[in-house]
Amino acid sequence: MTLPVFLAGAVTGASSGDVLVLDGDEGRHAATVKRIRAGETIVLSDGAGTTATCSVTEAAKSSLTVVVDECRFAERAEPIVTVVQAIPKGDRGELAVEVLTEVDVDRIVPWAASRSVAVWRGDRIGKGLAKWRATARESTKQARRSWLPEITDLAGTAEVVALVEAADLAVVLHEDADLPLADLDLVGVTSIVVIVGPEGGISDDELEAFSGARVVKLGPSVLRTSTAGVAAVAALLSRTDRWR
Repeated sequence: MTLPVFLAGAVTGASSGDVLVLDGDEGRHAATVKRIRAGETIVLSDGAGTTATCSVTEAAKSSLTVVVDECRFAERAEPIVTVVQAIPKGDRGELAVEVLTEVDVDRIVPWAASRSVAVWRGDRIGKGLAKWRATARESTKQARRSWLPEITDLAGTAEVVALVEAADLAVVLHEDADLPLADLDLVGVTSIVVIVGPEGGISDDELEAFSGARVVKLGPSVLRTSTAGVAAVAALLSRTDRWR
């Protein structure tokens, strides 16, 4: 049976035999919603590489007390993958974050592209980021990841240009590109940036700004902005040691 996973900063630096308390929102969810009881086994993760298999010794109204049975640490694997995701309309942003987290993306950058149908301004910025970060947390637990992906603050095109310049390989997904994604050389690449445009497409000015990136196509079909990123990342990671 798959053990339930909960995020807990207390597991950082823990060792076998340590007694930890899972409280806060995660503890309340475990004790009240999941109805975890004494004698059961759960997994705690700090979202920064450490996971611990723990035995529950006490279940309170909104917390669990556990003993660490086994603790493991997973180094962050290379290549490090960043997806710049233009803000989609509706709940497709949360869908993109969910599936990108499942395929093990390291960082997701919400991008205010010039042709984005959805626009985050004022209070919507904080609300949008909160939804994306909550989605990443839940998807991390479902996927049993050791590392929680970073959801950065809202980025403009200038910030995306800086990411492109810092990466070993940066690609822009574009339906009219001539270069297939499958033809890219990944030898020696330790950091990848994938740029996914909005429903309205990437503007000519944005393409010019991203001149340091390779403009590539995935295949003959046109994918939605909420699914194009996961398809591209999966195609790239399948050619790296991270998926071997």
